[in-house]
Amino acid sequence: MRSGMKTILVTGSTDGIGKQTALVLAKSGARVILHGRNREKIDAAAADIRRVVSDAQLDGIAADFSSLKHVRAMAQQLLLKYPRLDVLINNAGVYTKHRALTEDGFEMTFGVNHLAHFLLTNLLLDALKASAPARIVTVSSMVHAGAALDIENLQAEKSFNAHGAYALSKLANVLFSAELAQRLQGTGVTSNALHPGVIGTKMLRAAFNMSGAGVKSGAATPVYLAVDPEVENSTGKYYSDRKIVRASPLANDPEVRRRFWETSATLVGL
Repeated sequence: MRSGMKTILVTGSTDGIGKQTALVLAKSGARVILHGRNREKIDAAAADIRRVVSDAQLDGIAADFSSLKHVRAMAQQLLLKYPRLDVLINNAGVYTKHRALTEDGFEMTFGVNHLAHFLLTNLLLDALKASAPARIVTVSSMVHAGAALDIENLQAEKSFNAHGAYALSKLANVLFSAELAQRLQGTGVTSNALHPGVIGTKMLRAAFNMSGAGVKSGAATPVYLAVDPEVENSTGKYYSDRKIVRASPLANDPEVRRRFWETSATLVGL
């Protein structure tokens, strides 16, 4: 094992931005834990990364984020194997065109993009605190700024709009990341969110029917926030193109953040 090797978990790292992020981090000498829905995808991603980084230190863990039971089992497995975790990158995401429900009865986009990461992060906090200075990086999107926050319609019970649901889930990422930074003050664990750019992933094609920049560009800001010494003490910020940019004003409202956190905690049973 390389001395001082960082252990980094990247959720949703079997394709797109997550896979490229894992590749760059493996190249930098980190031990990277790949996450995907199934073992086959994880093994295929690991093989691809090893073709570029022959001595990559990789591990893998499978969990379906549409099931909180899977998320809890994933956290338990990780804590048994890794009592210390240097960086958590919350990257996994879905875009659904029609309203569907998770195993737990949550609207799929909100459940996978926000609630699964909310629960996972909270369950892994002890390992992150044990590794301080440690970092939590949450991949959001600029579309979060146009989201409406209706606490009474988080599951799209009243009405469902695919773009609206996705934007809400990305606003949830920003609110969660900002509130988490407040709650982690003094622990040596930082929390930041980011917009990766308009990147030509399968999600972008499915959601917006457009092409975008390459995944190398999409991985630049997550990697920067995960390991660059320049942002070691930065927390509670929202980044784009490796610079601090303005997030939705809702992220600066302590009462909105607190209420949203408490709602999320109730939903996942924390």
